[in-house]
Amino acid sequence: MAASSVCPKVTIVIPNWNTQRWLDGCLNGLRGQSYRDFQVILVDNGSTDESVSYVRTHFLEVRVVTMSKNKGFAAAVNVGIKEADSEYVILLNVDTVPRPDWLANLVQTIEQSPPEVGSLASKMLSLTNPNLIDDAGDTFSWYGSARKRGLGEPAVNYDQPTEVFSACAGAALYRRAFLDEVGLFDEGFTSYLEDIDVGFRGRLLGYRCLYVPTAEVLHQGQGAGTPHAHYVYLITRNRLALLLKCVPTALWFKHAYPLLFGQFYFFLVYKKPGRSVAGYFSLLKSLPRIIRQRRAIQKCRKISNHALESMLSSNLGEPALRDIIKARLGWN
Repeated sequence: MAASSVCPKVTIVIPNWNTQRWLDGCLNGLRGQSYRDFQVILVDNGSTDESVSYVRTHFLEVRVVTMSKNKGFAAAVNVGIKEADSEYVILLNVDTVPRPDWLANLVQTIEQSPPEVGSLASKMLSLTNPNLIDDAGDTFSWYGSARKRGLGEPAVNYDQPTEVFSACAGAALYRRAFLDEVGLFDEGFTSYLEDIDVGFRGRLLGYRCLYVPTAEVLHQGQGAGTPHAHYVYLITRNRLALLLKCVPTALWFKHAYPLLFGQFYFFLVYKKPGRSVAGYFSLLKSLPRIIRQRRAIQKCRKISNHALESMLSSNLGEPALRDIIKARLGWN
């Protein structure tokens, strides 16, 4: 890793909250990187385990920034991004194990890419079965569904570089110039879909995101753990906030059916109506802020509605509602 007195080319920001059990795999994986011009900032989100003392004792090269309480993923990574002075910023989940050439391949790709490539998505493999994909870049649909591209599929099927809608922030590289123009992660989201939101805002400004199949990182997924009820509350609120902020008015009307059906679909399949309703009310309380954000985002938009339409998927990417209903009723 780069000496602390010299500004490195890359800063790797790792948010942490009570996940000491994952630290060895992640931080030792970074120690083993073939590319060395980087620093690591671990932002602790008010952990009550021994994470902070463990890192300060066993990983002296890691800079630790502590927060007094857990303010969510978005707030934690924003702290790390603000602390970084590097040309590139990488966000990395603590429940990952990067392979030795992961960072070298990300840096090589971004340095060979034109400026409009603002972010890169890693090839995230299942930690328990590295032959399967965990995430090969994220997609987003007109139904409001965000999907991990290739989830559970053979990794060999995702060996080709390609453009994707956005990068999963569990192992993503961003140009500093991209973040300066697009803005930081929306802390109103707390957690979930904040990386899709950043990617969407970047798309509206004409930025592209590339998937780098040679940048391999193993990922446990849900290593930090979020109770399902709280997840439903956050994802319900954040999905609507993202759509309200980023989708132009004309496309809201044009794609009204999938947009509305998507909200109905997830309300049913989550099976937590109380938490879904709580998410809706939380959104209503945030509407003044969201409307201000929307105005700023749409005012600066550089791409046409036609160009944006081609970037969002027309597929829900989830089991059909009729099949779910049949299964619950025991119909074959």
